[in-house]
Amino acid sequence: MISEMLYTTYFEHLLKGRRAECARIVQSLLDQQIDIKKLYEDLFQKSLYEVGRLWETNRISVAREHLVTAMTEGLLNLVYPTLFLGKKINKKVVISCAANEFHQIGGKMAADIFEIHGWDSHFLGANTPLDQLLTFIDEVKPDLVGMSLSVYFNMPSLIEGIEAIRSAFGDLDIAVGGQALNWGGLDRIAKYSNTVCIRSMVELEDIFKSS
Repeated sequence: MISEMLYTTYFEHLLKGRRAECARIVQSLLDQQIDIKKLYEDLFQKSLYEVGRLWETNRISVAREHLVTAMTEGLLNLVYPTLFLGKKINKKVVISCAANEFHQIGGKMAADIFEIHGWDSHFLGANTPLDQLLTFIDEVKPDLVGMSLSVYFNMPSLIEGIEAIRSAFGDLDIAVGGQALNWGGLDRIAKYSNTVCIRSMVELEDIFKSS
């Protein structure tokens, strides 16, 4: 369990670029065998959303936002030893950010959660060109494709990606997630068959219950 006091301490260190202090907090939580989903949602995701809000209201600089993002990506590496301990199942997922989307942490966390549940996850990172994504899907033949979108401005690229996957791969399941969904676009995504919106770790868990 992450108390409000612990979160506040972590967030203060994060904003000030204190990498070692943040790493000690994360490692302590891992040593206590915290549920990884809780760690991702209640520490990493919560702090990144707050940093995004501070940047949008001009309370921190772009440089500060980039620093926090880079630090958080590094802290995710501390979780790696725990990702592959569970029993593997015969399922594969390809997760990519939409074209022109450069915020990749949300997609990376989702890929990690799939690994914890025994899936083979292929995370392609930020700004994956659509033609390359389609080629990769054809090579891997996944059971599911995940699309991540953090900036609402890039919604047209996401829709283009969904339509291209639909056209090339028929009824292949698609899951869409990311902070941008908090700003809208759910109705545009809902019209596509076999396509779901994932707005939280709880909703992500529903995929594994049905798989």
